[in-house]
Amino acid sequence: MAELLKVSSSPHIFTKDSIERIMGTVLVALLPAVAVATFFFGLRALGLVLLSVAACVASEAVWGKLRGRATTVKDLSAAVTGVLLAFNVPSNTPWWMVVVGSIFAIIVVKELFGGLGYNIWNPALAARAFLLASWPTTMVSSDKFPAPKAGTLSGLDLEALTQATPLQLIKNGVAPVLADTTATNQQIQAALSVLDQIKDVDYARTLLWGNIGGVLGETSAAMLLLGAVLLLVKGYIDWRVPAGYLGTVAVLAWIFGGYQGYFTGNVLFHLLSGGLILGAFFMATDMVSTPVTRKGKWIFAVGCGIFTMLIRLKGGYPEGVSYAILLMNTATPLIDLYARPKIYGGE
Repeated sequence: MAELLKVSSSPHIFTKDSIERIMGTVLVALLPAVAVATFFFGLRALGLVLLSVAACVASEAVWGKLRGRATTVKDLSAAVTGVLLAFNVPSNTPWWMVVVGSIFAIIVVKELFGGLGYNIWNPALAARAFLLASWPTTMVSSDKFPAPKAGTLSGLDLEALTQATPLQLIKNGVAPVLADTTATNQQIQAALSVLDQIKDVDYARTLLWGNIGGVLGETSAAMLLLGAVLLLVKGYIDWRVPAGYLGTVAVLAWIFGGYQGYFTGNVLFHLLSGGLILGAFFMATDMVSTPVTRKGKWIFAVGCGIFTMLIRLKGGYPEGVSYAILLMNTATPLIDLYARPKIYGGE
């Protein structure tokens, strides 16, 4: 009888999933969005994605060589970081800026903290924040977002969108005017006219499918959602994070998403605009930099939603997804401590 009892150290639960398999699946899930970005913004968009991936992989390989360690590029995590970083820049971003961001993401944010599993922040988002702080004109200037090659924006002149995304139009051209007590009636009417056009946009043709100006990965919500379904089915991401994140944004958009009572309740606009879908499904769900407990994931997701809307409506930037996730990444250790389950038999 004693021979049937096998005692060994943990782990006692095994799975066929590996880091390579998980990261490979994430890459597959991102391919539809890569294809749509290439269709709308041309081969330069694909070139930036490939360059970013190559720079991230090379950075990790060189760092491992310098440290005298076995290379870890085969786990594909650097490749995923490369795609996500490319998704956070406009299609006309200088190639050298993408390379600098890739090096920062891998060496500074990931490897200096100990490598995969030890980084505090999402490397791609931290690199985006670094690029935004270093070259803000290129990253957020209103003339740096090329319009897609095909289609129009349901009455809103596409020439306008070669100079500003919808969130930028509201942040820079509408909100300041409606908040200015000295604005003329003509200025106010012009701002309200922009809101009218955005409100009447055909979301199925623009925000949902990606026929709109913006960074590479924030345009096609449909393709990002398609990839997210794969990750959800495989169980590689927890549904609580995107559900809590999107739900919080939806509620706050319905309550506070207007300007002087105008445009209030346009929840779909806030959900599909900017990088929310990309952030909610592919970045806020990062296994390393997000809480591990179910309670912690809800807290994390709600916090991301609150910070996103706070920055969108009151902050200096038109979009708040990146900083919202990075702020909550910073709070993850504290959230894990608070949401830690009680040990069985303990106090």
